[in-house]
Amino acid sequence: MRAKAGIHALPVAVSVSVHSRRIFLAAAACLFAASVASAKKPALAASLIAAIRDAMAAAPAGPVLLNSFVVEPGPSPRDFDITQANAAYVYDNALAGLALLAAGDRDNAGRIGAALEIAQNHDRFYRDGRLRNAYQAGAMSMPAKLPGWWDARAKRWSEDPYQAGSQTGPIAWAMLLWAALGQTDAANRAADWLDDQLRAPAGYYGGFYGFEPNPLKLTWQSTEQNTDVYAACVKLGRAEDAGHAKNFVAGMFDAARGVFDAGCGPDGRRNLLLAADAGTWPFLAGLGTPASALAAINILRHGGGIGFSGASDGIWLEGTAFARLALQRQHNKLAKIFAATIAANTGPTGYVYASVAETLATGLTVGPSLQPDVAPQKFNYYRRQALAPTAWAALATLDINPLAR
Repeated sequence: MRAKAGIHALPVAVSVSVHSRRIFLAAAACLFAASVASAKKPALAASLIAAIRDAMAAAPAGPVLLNSFVVEPGPSPRDFDITQANAAYVYDNALAGLALLAAGDRDNAGRIGAALEIAQNHDRFYRDGRLRNAYQAGAMSMPAKLPGWWDARAKRWSEDPYQAGSQTGPIAWAMLLWAALGQTDAANRAADWLDDQLRAPAGYYGGFYGFEPNPLKLTWQSTEQNTDVYAACVKLGRAEDAGHAKNFVAGMFDAARGVFDAGCGPDGRRNLLLAADAGTWPFLAGLGTPASALAAINILRHGGGIGFSGASDGIWLEGTAFARLALQRQHNKLAKIFAATIAANTGPTGYVYASVAETLATGLTVGPSLQPDVAPQKFNYYRRQALAPTAWAALATLDINPLAR
């Protein structure tokens, strides 16, 4: 999965209290629909794309990355809002770029693709083609700046080891965007790095965690991340690399349960956690079946949506959005129910919230603890307006599958 066992990880996080809001951006939807060549886009897709375009318009001109979360700092900001205030995750931004492309906005998608290529070529330390997991939101600088915050107690600038690291899944999503934009040199350079640094006997390892010059190599393997690599390498014509990732994904299918397991740990043991992305994305990429995706969705379902994993007791809206896309491909009536949940959980900016509840458990940790006798932090989602669920919701509403061959 993208981080630890599956997604882009978030650093220190605490419980928050946010009132549910619901807005209808009819005017913005109409304005956007008029600007798109295919004039009749669904209203929800129009409003979601309009929200992403508004964020692009508010950013400086030129290559730019968008904040992944709309934080709520207030007079006494929570740890989550401090650590996420200027974070632009690579996965989230690549996904937003693909959503913009799906809506016909190649110019703004290109601004994100260009920013990621600048980051690849102008890292503060590395010169090998990798990307970090996150960069500072806003105009892309040279060298590329990493997210961070002022630690008032320690009186120093702090950075997060996950954000500074490099994981297989986010890089593969950047490759997907670059391939769609025709930036094949950047995409192949990143693929070469994955093949050189993270190729395992079967599939690809998770990535690197922590800071230069010696980040910790993560030797767990993720079904979701290998699905990402497969999809990206197919689009780049890297058949051998695609096949290498595909073989790992195929080996993670649990025939007894009819779903894909999350992956395996550093010791090679299977991780039997059922996660939404590992359960659903193989079908979207052509590696799973309608039955495998539907089995995962049914197990993870909570009313009008799905959880992040079997450890979640509520709705994860990003997963609900890509599950909706999978359900639409099967003409399943649940797709409309999931769409209604997403529409009911958009915030004042037009972005979709990360979760319905104030806090959502994932069953994962943020990453390995880098301090002796200190337990890894639990990884939770919080009810914040977020870029990734907004982009997935737009793609689902437009019925565009970014993982398709």
